[in-house]
Amino acid sequence: MRTITTTDGTEIFYKDWGSGQPIVFSHGWPLSGDDWDTQMLFFLQHGFRVIAHDRRGHGRSTQTSDGHDMDHYADDLAALIAHLDLQDAVHVGHSTGGGEVVRYIARHGESRVVKAVLISAVPPLMVQTAANPGGLPKSVFDDLQAQLAANRSEFYRALPSGPFYGFNRPGVEPSEAIIENWWRQGMMGGAKAHYDGIVAFSQTDFTEDLKTITVPVLVMHGDDDQIVPYADSGPLSAELVQNGTLKTYKGFPHGMPTTEAETINADLLAFVQS
Repeated sequence: MRTITTTDGTEIFYKDWGSGQPIVFSHGWPLSGDDWDTQMLFFLQHGFRVIAHDRRGHGRSTQTSDGHDMDHYADDLAALIAHLDLQDAVHVGHSTGGGEVVRYIARHGESRVVKAVLISAVPPLMVQTAANPGGLPKSVFDDLQAQLAANRSEFYRALPSGPFYGFNRPGVEPSEAIIENWWRQGMMGGAKAHYDGIVAFSQTDFTEDLKTITVPVLVMHGDDDQIVPYADSGPLSAELVQNGTLKTYKGFPHGMPTTEAETINADLLAFVQS
C-alpha cells in the first residue's frame, strides 16, 4: 500500500495512477478515495495523472483519535502534495472534500495549484448562525452524531438509501450496489473520525478562505441536494472566490459524481482543458 506519514505519525493512504497533469481528488464524509473510481478511470483514459487519498480516520488511513478538523485535513493534503512534488495540479473536492480543498489552498497557497473544483461542497458554512441565517440548525448535525453513535452500520445504510443519492425521490430507482459501496467505504473508516468529522464539515466557516482564492474555481451543485442545501452553499462560494463559475444541475442529488457521472465527468474535463 502507498502511504505517507504525517508529522503527528498518521499514515495517509493514497492512489497515484498515470502521468501527465495531476488531478487530485478529495472525497466526502465518511467515504474514501474509492468514491472517485469513476472519475479517476475517466481522467486516466484522457491522459491525466490522478491521485486520491483516504482522509485521516477514513478508508485505509490511520484511525487516529484526534486531528479530525479542517486544518489537519488541509495539512495532510499538503504533506501528500509535497511528497509527490505535484505542480500545476487541479484539485477536485466533493462535499467535505470541497472544504478540504478550500482550506488547503487558503492555508498553503496556490504555488502548486492551477484550478479547483467544488462539487456539492460544504463551504461557505453549513450550520445556522446569526451571520448565516440560511444554514441548517445545529440540531440537524447533533442528530447525525446521535445516529452514528447509536448504530453506525444502520445509519450508513439509511443515508445512501435515501437523501444522499436522492433515492428517496418519487420515480428514482435505488441502486443496491451504490448503496452497498457507500456502506462499505463508510465502515472501513473509524467511528471517532466520522463522529468528529460531522462537526468539522458543518461548523467550519470557509468564508475568509474562499476570499483568498485567485485561481479559477468551478462550483458544481445540484439544486436537489438534500445533504448540502443548494441556496446556502454553491452560489455563495462562487461569489466569494475571485474567479468563480457556478454550474447548477437541475434535479441532481448530493452524490451526483456517482449517479450522474457521465454529465459531471464531461463538465469537469471541459473545465480542466479550458
